Amino acid sequence: MRRVLLLGLTAFCLCVFVAADTKSDRQEERPFPEKDGVLQLKKGNFKRALRKYDQLLVHFYTPLSGEGHRVSAAFEGAAAELKGSKVKLAAVDVSKEKDLAKELNVTGHPVIRLYLSGDKHNPAPCPVPQSSASILTWLKRREGSAADLVTDLSQSEASEELTVVGVFKELNHEYVQVFYAAAVELPDVRFAVTQDDEVIGKYGLTHDAVLLLKESKLIQAYKMMPETSKEELIVFITVYQMDPVTEYTGQTASQILSSPVLNHALLFVNKSSEDFDEIFSAFSSTAETFRMKILFVLVNVAEHRNGRLMEYFRVQDFEAPLIRLVNLTNHVTYHLPSDTLNTEHIEKFCQDYLEGKAKPKMQSEPIPEGWDQKPVKELVGMNLEKVAFNPDRTVFVLFYLPYSKESRALFPLWEELAEAFEEREDVVIARIDASANDINMSMQGAYPSLCLFPALYAERVVVYTGPRKLKPLIKFVEKEMEKAKKYRVKEDEDRRKYIEDMKAEELNV
Repeated sequence: MRRVLLLGLTAFCLCVFVAADTKSDRQEERPFPEKDGVLQLKKGNFKRALRKYDQLLVHFYTPLSGEGHRVSAAFEGAAAELKGSKVKLAAVDVSKEKDLAKELNVTGHPVIRLYLSGDKHNPAPCPVPQSSASILTWLKRREGSAADLVTDLSQSEASEELTVVGVFKELNHEYVQVFYAAAVELPDVRFAVTQDDEVIGKYGLTHDAVLLLKESKLIQAYKMMPETSKEELIVFITVYQMDPVTEYTGQTASQILSSPVLNHALLFVNKSSEDFDEIFSAFSSTAETFRMKILFVLVNVAEHRNGRLMEYFRVQDFEAPLIRLVNLTNHVTYHLPSDTLNTEHIEKFCQDYLEGKAKPKMQSEPIPEGWDQKPVKELVGMNLEKVAFNPDRTVFVLFYLPYSKESRALFPLWEELAEAFEEREDVVIARIDASANDINMSMQGAYPSLCLFPALYAERVVVYTGPRKLKPLIKFVEKEMEKAKKYRVKEDEDRRKYIEDMKAEELNV
């Protein structure tokens, strides 16, 4: 009887295992939802797609993004071309799949990654493509070799598009590998390699150089050196791919913002004005001088679609022409007014900026009426330091950008925090528009930024990096207040001793 029971139990377990395997097989065989040949993935089927496809190129996007729409169209076109190949294209809507995006560490949109052999931890980043051809070119170059770029230059030289030509004596040299690595990262640019001595003679160069050609004209040459890196070559190509002065439009905005040159000089001018040609000539000649160091951008103030950019820099159309110089890492702005827009003054302005001699343009909104009457105090540039560095109050400030969804999402939380400390006269909860008011202090990290100013005589700033929830914020404020009390005892003792020493010195005199 015991033996019969054991046999029955064994048979039952086998049935369970078989059923589980069958269910697993059915799940693996279940088709993925598709749109125009592109898999539509979610957290529930992402791992299964990784297991099924040896090469999975995934577009992480947000549906309301203009850039996302363009990349989606490029993906659909590439999917048709790649039908039946070993590469499968997929898309993930990160506005819906936030947990998956967090798990995969996807920040910023759009993001494109190539996952290989089911490895979700080490994907290859793909440059944001301009078209479906860009995707196909990137995949081809990634799998190919430098020898694939050896080509007849007759057609490339006559092309209206920029052609990057590597002139090398030996194709197995490390220079060629650096050149090819740059080609993989720039799929929207035409690349070619040649060993033809006639090319050397035609352009008066030596071997191991990179030429930028357009309509048979040499735009610029770059001499390869042993220390030349892929990144340096990419910066050179990207900068000279653009005109010396680029006009800001909907089509050029992403190219300008993604430029490796982070110093931008913006000329705000009305293209219909009588003095436009003269001013633009001075601006253009200066642009040639500072190429690779400063990106020069033209903003037509008569174009209504540039309103948002003008609002960001707080420029009114009647103030034009003027030049604003800004670094995209710290957003500190420098100003050159209209009465000095000639070549000499523009060049000096740019040189002073690069040498750290230029003074930032400090701008501030007017102090709002009743700025301190609500739970959240409204600060501006001209009263920020006075309020923040008050030695008798702990001041917690939200530095925000009004057009940032992430910033606006914190407003209700900041109101709750202010209400929590409403009965405390020694605590101030405030906020400031960082786009409309220059901040004359060193800020850490991107906006929105949460900075606490302790109740001390010393001007200290503590940046909050914890969870953006009410209880952790309250705990943080209370903890910093306790710390400040201990420091304050020492500060008061030092001040008392200093006063006594001064009095003693006066008596000795």
